[in-house]
Amino acid sequence: MFEGNAIIGQSGGPTSVINSSLCGVVQACLNPAGLGDGSSRIGTVYGMKYGIEGFMKDLVLDFGKQDPAAIEGLKKTPSSALGSCRYKLKESDFEPILEQLRKYNIRYYFLIGGNDTMDTIHRVEAWCKSKGYDLRGVGVPKTVDNDLFATDHTPGFPSAARYVALSVKQGGLLARDMKKVDQYVIFQTVGRSAGWLPAAAACAKINEEDAPHIILLPERPFVREKFLRRVKETHEKFGWVSIVCGEGVCDAEGRPISASAVKDNFSNVEFGAMAGTSAAMMLHRMIADEFGWRGEFQVTESLQMAAADRASDLDIEEAWKCGQRAVDLALQGKSGVMVTMNRVSSNPYKIELGTAPLAEVALGEKPMPDEFIDDENLFITDACLDYLRPLVGDLPSYVRLY
Repeated sequence: MFEGNAIIGQSGGPTSVINSSLCGVVQACLNPAGLGDGSSRIGTVYGMKYGIEGFMKDLVLDFGKQDPAAIEGLKKTPSSALGSCRYKLKESDFEPILEQLRKYNIRYYFLIGGNDTMDTIHRVEAWCKSKGYDLRGVGVPKTVDNDLFATDHTPGFPSAARYVALSVKQGGLLARDMKKVDQYVIFQTVGRSAGWLPAAAACAKINEEDAPHIILLPERPFVREKFLRRVKETHEKFGWVSIVCGEGVCDAEGRPISASAVKDNFSNVEFGAMAGTSAAMMLHRMIADEFGWRGEFQVTESLQMAAADRASDLDIEEAWKCGQRAVDLALQGKSGVMVTMNRVSSNPYKIELGTAPLAEVALGEKPMPDEFIDDENLFITDACLDYLRPLVGDLPSYVRLY
């Protein structure tokens, strides 16, 4: 019988459903009936407050002392209930971490997060193994960016994608009706170097005039002349222009058009407010200088990451199932893996849960594939829409007067 206590943490940016995954892990740890193969048992279930950084400072809570109704309520609570961090482990951290694991007799180690989080689990689990300390480490995927390697999509992305699609759809109606005042609108998404979120805006489009008209993806270099030419053509046709851009759009030399030089602890470029400027702001200036038009830009930053009112029911349920599956895997003796979602079918939509080695997830990324981006690099293809629509779900329909 493999016995020990469990600890759960959250890292990186929050999402609308990261707490649903937390709920899944905690409930499975506290009531593991039907999970595992019967050869393992979990004792006390702890939570890291503020991730691995807080754990090293002995900031933990006992989930067994929490109200079961509060744990169930996590399923529909946005942001990161345990608190989060963006801490990159140093070599000097591993011994104190092992001391903490021994102090609490932690044998089951779960972290919910993205690439950097999977790197943290992988390094801690591998280091403990090298010291002869048995630790089962399993990762639960999370990121609104949707760039996590080896999984069809990540919990958090469908809700953020729905947020973007609804914002662009509704903002597009406003821009269309205000075109005698403002001739263009630019909506910027989060996502660093991944174009999945800006691509999701295309789910808002039904008719040719509908927003968005142009989508700028970080996977392709920004070409100023081609962009301005498309802006002019669209304005001549409709009298207004809707543009969606990823925050990490770069020029052909790899320079972010936001001109940011600010980086976080993992050497990721910071965009938007942290950088003091944004891609949307620079595009706005570019269009105003070229055509003399009035327009606006919208940079919603973390609202895309924690808008519970726009959370996807599909996303909530998948996030919870990923948390449950992580515990099942650990109780089966699995370690050094992340839970993945593998798409079986788009219509009808169906996924199956699988696994991927943490070492591969930590190093890999998942940019948008070529077949998802149109030949002009200014929009997406039908294949991309087929991928996105089951995740975004049905959007409201609005009437128009003629």
